[in-house]
Amino acid sequence: MLPEGWEKDAPYLVKTLAADFGKLWVVHRLDKGTSGVLVFARTADLHRSLGIAFETRQVHKVYHAIVNGMPEWDDHLARHPLRVNVGHSHRTKVDPRFGKPCETSFRVLERFKGFALLEAVPLTGRTHQVRVHAYALGFPLLGDTLYSAPPTDLISRPALHACSLAFEIEGKPFSFCAPYPDDFEQALQKIRAGH
Repeated sequence: MLPEGWEKDAPYLVKTLAADFGKLWVVHRLDKGTSGVLVFARTADLHRSLGIAFETRQVHKVYHAIVNGMPEWDDHLARHPLRVNVGHSHRTKVDPRFGKPCETSFRVLERFKGFALLEAVPLTGRTHQVRVHAYALGFPLLGDTLYSAPPTDLISRPALHACSLAFEIEGKPFSFCAPYPDDFEQALQKIRAGH
């Protein structure tokens, strides 16, 4: 997975990793600024198999997000249809008429004063899906000014982290996890301390 919009960095990253692992194929992307699990294929056949797994939604992805506000619910399934690349800012927006079906399962992991840590499991794969669904529910991601979050000094990007990714290839299960990066962890620590 490569961050969306970071295609210009892809050759450098692939070249750097190829020095240790040989030729690599890019499997899919993350939103620009999203931290977490990145997956590359080491063979063309595996690249095709993984591509099919992603296209047919056989990959289980789990994100963690720090959001503004405190949901009253513990679990919620967002089902807002989304349309991508709207307007000059190329935002994704909720569009009941022209949007494509979209689902994200949210679960509250922790509540803080004015913030919450959510687990988000996208059941479909639209651009900015987790970010837009959180915003549509009234809880924009911390630092996500594109989707109306207030400015903050807690983190310099949308507080979204791809925690884990799991899939099965040729009957064999694979799962990968990534710890929080420093900026995400520090933002959480400051919020826990009352900012």
